Amino acid sequence: MNTSIHVSVIVPCYNEEKTIRLLLEALSRQTYPTEKMEVIVADGMSEDRTRQKIAEFQEEHPKLLLRVVDNPKRVIPAALNRAIEAAQGEYIIRLDAHSVPHPEYVARSVANLERRLGDNVGGVWMIIPGADTWIAKAIAAAAAHPLGVGDAKYRFADTPGEADTVPFGAFRKAYLEQLGGFDEELHTNEDYELNTRIRMAGGKLWLDPNIQVQYFARPNLRQLARQYFRYGYWKVQMLRRYPGSLRWRQALPPLFVSGLAGLAIAWIWLPWAGWLLLTMLIIYGLALMLGGLDVTLQQGKVYMLFAIPLAIATMHFSWGSAFVWSLLKNLFTGKEKRKPIEHVQ
Repeated sequence: MNTSIHVSVIVPCYNEEKTIRLLLEALSRQTYPTEKMEVIVADGMSEDRTRQKIAEFQEEHPKLLLRVVDNPKRVIPAALNRAIEAAQGEYIIRLDAHSVPHPEYVARSVANLERRLGDNVGGVWMIIPGADTWIAKAIAAAAAHPLGVGDAKYRFADTPGEADTVPFGAFRKAYLEQLGGFDEELHTNEDYELNTRIRMAGGKLWLDPNIQVQYFARPNLRQLARQYFRYGYWKVQMLRRYPGSLRWRQALPPLFVSGLAGLAIAWIWLPWAGWLLLTMLIIYGLALMLGGLDVTLQQGKVYMLFAIPLAIATMHFSWGSAFVWSLLKNLFTGKEKRKPIEHVQ
C-alpha cells in the first residue's frame, strides 16, 4: 500500500469516450498535490474507446497515479464498491466520467472533511449542455431550474450548510467501509440511499458551494427521458427500504401523473372530470411557459420559451410515470420489502 496517497478519486465509468479525457485533464490540474492523489476508474467493460483514451492519458501524465479496475456487473454502486476496495487513500472522493471538477475541488473537499464539517461533503453542480444544440442547451437550463428540480440545494445553493443530499460526495474511507459501502441492488439512487443511511446513523451531510463541478446534462429529450425514467423507477425500490426518505419535490411528479390518469379515466363517466383535467393541464402548461419565459429573459434566447417547457415536462412525466409503474409493479408482484443495509454505530 502506498502510504503517501491521501486521496483516492473514484469514478464509475461505461462507454464515456467523449468525456473521460475532460475529467482526467481536470484532475491533473487540481491544486491538491498530485503525489498525494490517485484516480481509480471502475470501468463496466466499455465497448467504445474509453480504455484507449485512459491509456493515452496515462502515457502523457505519468505523475498522476491512475488505475482501472473492472466492473463486470456494469452497475454504478458495484463500480463504486470495487473502486473503494482498491483505494489506498484515507479520503474517498467520488466523481462521474461526465463531470469536470473545478481546480480546487479536491482540496476544498479534503479541507471540509478535515474540519469535520460533515461525514459526506459535496458541492454544487454547474450544469452544462451535453451537445451544441438548442435542445441540449435547454435541457441544461431546465436541469438547473427550480421548476425542474424543486428545492435540491446542490443545483443552486450559494451558502454552505447541512443538506439532505449532495452530489457525488467526499468521505473518509474508514467511514464508508463502516457503513457497508454502496447498495449494489439499487442500480440508481445509490447515492441518495447512502446519504439516508448516513443520516440514520447520526451523520451529517455538508454542502459547500465553493466545491464546484461542471456536469454534462443529457444531449437530447430521448436520453433525458430514459435518465428520469430510471430515477423514478429505482426511487420506489429505495423507498421500500426507507419509506420516510421521500421529499416533496420527489412526490409531486407521481402525484400529478396519477391525478391526470385518474381524471382521464373518470371522464368516461363524469363529465366534470374532463373539465378538471383540462384545467390542470392549462395551469401546468402556463407554469411551464413562465419557466421558459424566465430563462428566455435571463439568456436572451427566444427558443427557450418553448424548449424549457419541453425539457421540464419530459423530466416530470418520465419520473412520475416510472415511479407509478414501479409502485404498481411491486404491489401486484407482492415482493417482500427489502431490508436496508445495516450500519455500524
